[in-house]
Amino acid sequence: MGSLFGTDGVRGIANLDLTAELAFKLGRAGSYILAQQNPAGRPRILVGKDTRISGDMLESALVAGICSTGADVLTAGIVPTPAVAYLTEKYQANCGIVISASHNPVEDNGIKFFGPAGYKLPDEIEERIEELVRQGTDGLSRPQGPDVGRVYTVEAATESYLEYLLSCCGQKMNLQGMTVILDCANGAAYHVAPALWQRLGARVISIGDKPNGININERCGSTHTGLIKRAVQHYHADLGIAYDGDADRCIAIDENGHELDGDYIMLICALDMHRQNLLNPPAVVATVMSNIGFEIALRRENVRVDSCKVGDRYVLEKMVETGALLGGEQSGHIIFKSHATTGDGLLTSIKLVEVMKRTGLTLSELGREMEKYPQLLVNVRIENKEAVLSHEVVQTALNEAERRLGEWGKLVVRPSGTEPLVRIMAQGSDQYLLKDVIDDIKKAVEAVAGQ
Repeated sequence: MGSLFGTDGVRGIANLDLTAELAFKLGRAGSYILAQQNPAGRPRILVGKDTRISGDMLESALVAGICSTGADVLTAGIVPTPAVAYLTEKYQANCGIVISASHNPVEDNGIKFFGPAGYKLPDEIEERIEELVRQGTDGLSRPQGPDVGRVYTVEAATESYLEYLLSCCGQKMNLQGMTVILDCANGAAYHVAPALWQRLGARVISIGDKPNGININERCGSTHTGLIKRAVQHYHADLGIAYDGDADRCIAIDENGHELDGDYIMLICALDMHRQNLLNPPAVVATVMSNIGFEIALRRENVRVDSCKVGDRYVLEKMVETGALLGGEQSGHIIFKSHATTGDGLLTSIKLVEVMKRTGLTLSELGREMEKYPQLLVNVRIENKEAVLSHEVVQTALNEAERRLGEWGKLVVRPSGTEPLVRIMAQGSDQYLLKDVIDDIKKAVEAVAGQ
């Protein structure tokens, strides 16, 4: 067994890598370790999931494992990942667990833990859970009779989350007269996202809102924006919002059908907060994948950009370290620390529209604050990622690439934390140079991987 926990929980192909047996063990180990963190009273664990077909199987096994240790389970059903973070704290659970593989295809799934305050678990807690799974959970206590855990359904899960989102609006926002296209990725936002925007008064046109268990993220959502771009133009909408399968991220589409990624969204929100004297300290956290143009636009306004590794858990760690109130990723994971403990696509989208309403500007006008530098990203599918990247041949190619990109270029080569991929990203002013540089690195990686 390799390392269980990646940058975003335990991931793998459902019923192959992530089996019901493993989910059962994770339920037992996780509930035991997390109950120790807060030993008072009978442990309670809140569980939510996205729409993929394997969710039922994994939920059943996970819940059985939890109950077998004497902990109770609160099931929230199909809800966005950030809803689980919020509801965990609201219902004072010992932890929250999400069954989701985010933007990944349907065959994948994942199990992700949140602590009692709605924050993702620290590495050391995940390591303790993983170690217990490796050692085996048979030795843990097995209470009998009335001490066996029970399962309760949180009937008001979606409504509670909706009310929370509405309370995050700085004022009673009325979107009467605004047309919004929503792509719910046939995932966890399929019901709650349209309900949110309708309550705000917008005319809502939804796509990707008919999940059948197998169509999650299928040519839709934040990683496949062709459909929503066409819909925005067809319906002459004010904007489009594309969520991913578990709705912890979003991508925006302006009224002209142009895509605004997380860098644009974070920049728009950061500058608006800064100009209202609400960005204190004047700093934003972004990952190494963010565009150079994002950093230039913020520095022009005397807003500091602190960099961190890819993964919203690392964004949050850096935010806590620096005191920043806003941080996120180019992929659309954005954390508004005054409101949330994790990336929330729905919260991010209404915060973006708040800026539109306050300024009276269209999304395309707001997007002009940033000049995006050419950026090229290539994924290379390999299994032994770390070994390949540390090889001398690959390191030589990386050093040569950095030399060629020069002072104003940017190179990031990293193993994916959720998939068997190496991601190669280069930025600079010359698109042709970027392609040459990435091609050379890709050849080196594939040559070493093929040995």
